[in-house]
Parts: sequence; C-alpha cells; structure tokens
Amino acid sequence: MPEMETAQFETDLSLFKYDNLEQLPPAYRDLEEAERTERIEAALGELGDDVVILGHNYQRREIVEHADFVGDSYGLSKRAAEADADYVVFGGVTFMAESADIITDDDQTVILPSMEASCPMAGMAEALQVDAAWAEITAAAPDENIVPVTYMNSYADLKAFCAEQGGLVCTSSNAHRAFAYALERGDKVLFLPDKHLGENTAHRLGMEDEIAEWDPWDPEGKDADEVVANDIILWDGYCQVHERFRESHITDVREEHPDANVIVHPECRREVVEAADEAGSTATITETIENADPGETWAIGTEIHLTHHLQRWHPEVEVLALCGEACMDCNAMRQIDPNYLAWVLEELVEGRERNVIEVAPEEKELAQVALDRMLEV
Repeated sequence: MPEMETAQFETDLSLFKYDNLEQLPPAYRDLEEAERTERIEAALGELGDDVVILGHNYQRREIVEHADFVGDSYGLSKRAAEADADYVVFGGVTFMAESADIITDDDQTVILPSMEASCPMAGMAEALQVDAAWAEITAAAPDENIVPVTYMNSYADLKAFCAEQGGLVCTSSNAHRAFAYALERGDKVLFLPDKHLGENTAHRLGMEDEIAEWDPWDPEGKDADEVVANDIILWDGYCQVHERFRESHITDVREEHPDANVIVHPECRREVVEAADEAGSTATITETIENADPGETWAIGTEIHLTHHLQRWHPEVEVLALCGEACMDCNAMRQIDPNYLAWVLEELVEGRERNVIEVAPEEKELAQVALDRMLEV
C-alpha cells in the first residue's frame, strides 16, 4: 500500500481497496418482485436475530420494506451496534458500511450487498490526495494550527487521517458544532469533502467572509499562501444529487403551489438554502413531514427516494419533489438492487459471507477517535 506523507499509516485509493467485492450471480438477475420478496423473507426467517438490515433513507422501497431500521448513515450504524446481530447488511454506500464496521463490535460482520455502491462525493477526497494537499497547505502556514474536519460522507481512512491531525468527523446536523470545536483548538479549519455544506455552515456561524476554496483538480490554480489567509478552507467536493438543485426550482414550485413550504438538504448550493424555508439533514426532513399538519404542502430538496417514502408514509401531507424525478436520483444508492439483497441473505443462510466490508485495524482505531471527538461537541 502507498505510504502517507503526513500520516503514520498506509492506505490506498478506494478503487483498489474494495476490488474484491463480488458481482451478482446470473441466477439472481431476473428475479421478479414477488419471488424475490418471498425468498428474502424466507432467508430472514432462517437467520432470525443473527442479521440486521439497515436501509438508508435514499434506498428504494424494495430495500427499506425489508429493513429493520431506516434512517441516516450514522444513526443506522448506531442501531447496528445496539442490535448486536452477527451480521449487518447495510443498504447504503461504501462509506456507510465502513462507519458501521468502525462502531460495531469486532465479532459483527458488515456486508454491503453491491460492489458498485460507492458515493461519488466520498471519492472526491481520497485520503492519499488529502495527505498531499495537507502537506502543501500546512507548509504555507507553519506557525498556525489547522484542524481538519471531515463530513461523515467520507472513507474511513480520511476519518483516520483527520483524527491523527487533531481533527474530527461531523454530520450535516452538527457541522456547526464541529467547526466551533476545531476553531477553539486551532486557528483554521480545513473542511472536506463537501464545499456546499461547508459554505452553509460558515454562513450559520457568521464566518462567510472567511472562506477560501481548495481545488485539488486544478494544479495550476491552487495558491496555498492565498488560501491560508482565510480561517475556513473548503475542499472542492460536492454531492452530485444536491448540487443539481437550483433557486429556480424553488421559484417554480412556489408559483405552482403558493402555499408550499420548502425544505432542502444543507448539501445544496448556498443560494438554494437561502431561498428555502428550512434546511436540514434527512432526519430533520423526515421529522418535519412527520410533524406537519394535515393538508400542508412541503417541497423537498433531497434524493428522490426519501421523497417517495414520505409520500407513502404521510398521505395526509402533500409532499412534492422539488425538481422532479431525474434531478434527484442517486446513482450510487441505486446500485443496491433488491436482487443483491436476496443473494447475500441466501448466501448467509448457507454459511457464506459475500461482499464483506472490513476497515483495517489501525484505520478503524483512528477513525473511532474522530467519531468520539464528534460526540464531544
């Protein structure tokens, strides 16, 4: 594995880290829903309490209807640890399964049904790439303490890197507290990988004039001396779903539905968050609809499947997709085809573990430190 320049552990690009995960066997590729549902339920009946299924809010109906718990990534990982099942089958993406492996017991095995479920935003800040940038940025400010903060939507080795450099992890709900924690202990924050969440957090703290952006994709355009003149350095990464939302979508929905309230995810662009009535995590969005009065109209700016779930779960509220179906679909989440779920469960019944996600021990220990620091804020 390649050696890190500024950290004391070795790691590799995610592309190579999970190149041993397996494809869906041909016999499972054409299952009809009725047969698949019957087989999944039969497998779950055989496995009993030995398995817990986690369904992220962005998963399709055919996954969440079999899930023991539905929610956001970190909340689901905590549920898995509390459940104490031998096997955790995570209907999510790679970094989520890694987080589950970090906080569950060593005798629990985490399985990601599909090898293709890899979050593009997490891949925009590979630890090796951040390590090189860190060397350049810190060299430009040798007398100042820069504290790295990484969003939960990142790989385990980046969480470990941040821990080793005195930093921590955050969620979309507690990013402002993580920033405050970092600035109490240091002079500047490097936030990655989501520049939009970082910008929205800076505005929340009244620090919008202290933002600089580090573009790792433009070697000629970076100026470390210029960047470190600011207190908040944002990595140039983003969610490919949430970046698609535009202020015009909010204007359009309000023209068609004058009484509509608009809530968006803080991974959206700054102008979208400013134009919305509210912004919050998937848990906040879900709670908002749960607490809405019958007859209220809410337009939601996040991944389409959560919108669909809320439409089914709360028919008394008019729940609208802010910019339509195509605008809001997460390709990475879509890779957890329900046929994969049937396959990995039936394999467990036969005593075979498929597509196991296992974080290296040193990374796991350090990443846990970053998570523990998050819990302090």
